[in-house]
Amino acid sequence: MELLRGDVHLLLWVTAAIVLITFLLVSTVPFFTDYIRKWKVMMPIPGVGPNYPLVGNALMLKPNGGDFFQQMNEYSELLRHIPLIKLWIGPIPFLILYHAETIEPILSTSKHMDKSFAYKFLQPWLGLGLLTSTGDKWRSRRKMITPSFHFAILSEFLEVMNEQSNILVEKLNGRAGKGTFNCFMDVTLCALDIICETAMGRKIQAQSNTDSDYIKAIYEMSDMIQRRQKMPWLWPDFVYNRLKTGKRHNENLKILHSFTDQTILERAEELKNAKSNVSQEDCNEAKKSKKRSAFLDMLLKATDETGNTLSHMDIREEVDTFMFEGHDTTTAALNWSLFLLGSHPEVQKKVHKELDDTFGQSDRPVTMDDMKKLRYLEAVIKEALRIFPSVPFFARTITENCTIRGFAVPKGVNVVIVPYALHRDPEYFPDPEEFKPERFFSENASGRNPYAYIPFSAGLRNCIGQRFALMEEKVVLSAILRNFTVNAKQHRDDLCLVGELILRPQDGILIELEKRKPNSIL
Repeated sequence: MELLRGDVHLLLWVTAAIVLITFLLVSTVPFFTDYIRKWKVMMPIPGVGPNYPLVGNALMLKPNGGDFFQQMNEYSELLRHIPLIKLWIGPIPFLILYHAETIEPILSTSKHMDKSFAYKFLQPWLGLGLLTSTGDKWRSRRKMITPSFHFAILSEFLEVMNEQSNILVEKLNGRAGKGTFNCFMDVTLCALDIICETAMGRKIQAQSNTDSDYIKAIYEMSDMIQRRQKMPWLWPDFVYNRLKTGKRHNENLKILHSFTDQTILERAEELKNAKSNVSQEDCNEAKKSKKRSAFLDMLLKATDETGNTLSHMDIREEVDTFMFEGHDTTTAALNWSLFLLGSHPEVQKKVHKELDDTFGQSDRPVTMDDMKKLRYLEAVIKEALRIFPSVPFFARTITENCTIRGFAVPKGVNVVIVPYALHRDPEYFPDPEEFKPERFFSENASGRNPYAYIPFSAGLRNCIGQRFALMEEKVVLSAILRNFTVNAKQHRDDLCLVGELILRPQDGILIELEKRKPNSIL
């Protein structure tokens, strides 16, 4: 019976692969012709492993997120001396880039701004929002959304960041001195509370809810999308939607979209009610509320370049994008910072001194003036993002025939940029595995190729929320480190990195906390 099940399982995968190949060959002759052309043009580019017609390298790629990430790292280190690597996933060609000089021509131009084919599998969740859209739609949305990240607006979010950081500290007080624990989810819930209240004007009290269906859906969806991207036989929707994993994918979509829809409808109703009130007290409250939800409020009131208001679906795709990018990436960065500080007590002491010099024995909230003084903490965050970039891969599509480091690259090829490997180039970062925040002091970073360090991407499609993210990370980390000494309980070699949509440790971040004594300050 077990043998029969195995045969049936194998038959299903083979059948799906045959269906895909047949579909490509029979229904789209131009696609097949284009495939042959790209195959010939790209022959001189170095590749890895066996490369079979139509299947490409797909059979050798690891399906598990951690294994696949390790596989890509091994290739990039083994082939560090080679400017780029060719990889075929089914009939789709990819180039793997991890050198500043190779990446700069792609990111520094307005030509190759379209996201790669792999982003197609994010669209059921994120629609065609700022992350996944291209062309005129992307330009219009970027222009529309940029004012939401103005310095003056960001400064209004400090109060929320401080409030939620204090809640996190209260939770951590109950764990201090009580042995090892996994801090990953504590930090995740704090970041989710911050992004919901600052961007959406909604308090969801995630830190009081340790079993959030929304967070579970995000993590499970991330894994599903990453697996599907690497497996050509899962690409056709008519195949995927009939599989167990496809059905689970759609269940998660309902959870994620229901959360967003409810948020939008509630905020729209609040704005409608606030507009109808005439008392000065209500007006003042509405103004205060507006400052706390500039992103969603702006979308609800925005009109596009033709004067039309955004539809509910237009708003939802931007909200979903911001909710995903605005808490998941920050969560990872905060946790990696805590791990590295806990692993390097000499660096942590320098952060404690900077915090003590800035705040003394006061427990007052962080101000914008304080943010400017926390230069060493900022260097710590940047170095943590160098070693563990929140986004381990991002990709573009080559929109016209070009040459990269002497190799001809045809239009339509997908380019995958690997910050994790890029940030370990010894030419720009000697002893790349060493944790040295001083690398990001202005005198040490001067003259460095700006494309050697791109945790927030670079060029016109860089991360619109990077100032928001750095501000949040400073506030949360300063709150934790003003109150505790962090001790990491894992060695870096023991961490199993999972390079999905976000770079995470498979088993979380294990730490111990010690309360800082009052006489340790000043």
